[in-house]
Amino acid sequence: MSELVKPVQLPLGIRLRDDATFANYYPGANAAAQGYVERACQSQDGWVESFIWLWGSQGCGRSHLLQAACLRAEELGLRALYLPLAECAAYGPDVLENIEHCDLVALDDMQSVAGRQDWDVALFHAFNRLRDAGKRLLVSAHCSPRELAVGLPDLQSRFSLALVFHLQEAGDDDKLRALQLRASRRGLFLSDEVGRFLLGRLPRSMDALFAALEKLDQASLQAQRKLTIPFVKDVLFEDNGRP
Repeated sequence: MSELVKPVQLPLGIRLRDDATFANYYPGANAAAQGYVERACQSQDGWVESFIWLWGSQGCGRSHLLQAACLRAEELGLRALYLPLAECAAYGPDVLENIEHCDLVALDDMQSVAGRQDWDVALFHAFNRLRDAGKRLLVSAHCSPRELAVGLPDLQSRFSLALVFHLQEAGDDDKLRALQLRASRRGLFLSDEVGRFLLGRLPRSMDALFAALEKLDQASLQAQRKLTIPFVKDVLFEDNGRP
């Protein structure tokens, strides 16, 4: 493989989450989206759907799937770049320079920068470079491409070329299965009873639920205890007076 020019080095520490993998993602109603994103990571030439747009509310798994795609691409020996645009916005659109030298680019939270003239122009040119180089592009946003406020009509037309998936937010049953999947990956058994207890007592976001599960995992390992409701109460609620 010929030597590639490295993408611009970002002035902030952006790292992929180790647990943001496809194996850790419970798709529920979003199985089709996950399947297409996984296929887009493959190294075989000829994959037609090279531009995928994932949209939905916070907590639906957009960032997870983008990071999982980058991790999978790296496992396959491809060059992947994950840019959380909400964090990158302060550094300006120069972060998009040379991204066409990556095999897969994931732009998270597009709504954070779209509509700004300098970003719109930079995104338009970056899209063209990626397309001309035959690279893969994954985008996430809180809305569909058609609904996104963009000031540059040519950029809007480029966004309209995406294969679009609306990610559905998980209901209680899907959240329970997602927790159980994550627990099993950690070597824990999470019963339906304990899982529903967590859902009834904790904030509803998956990030909060997974953070609680991580705390329980560490406490369980240290105490050599199974996940029971009394143990969960001791670990999560003993300091705040909740019953």
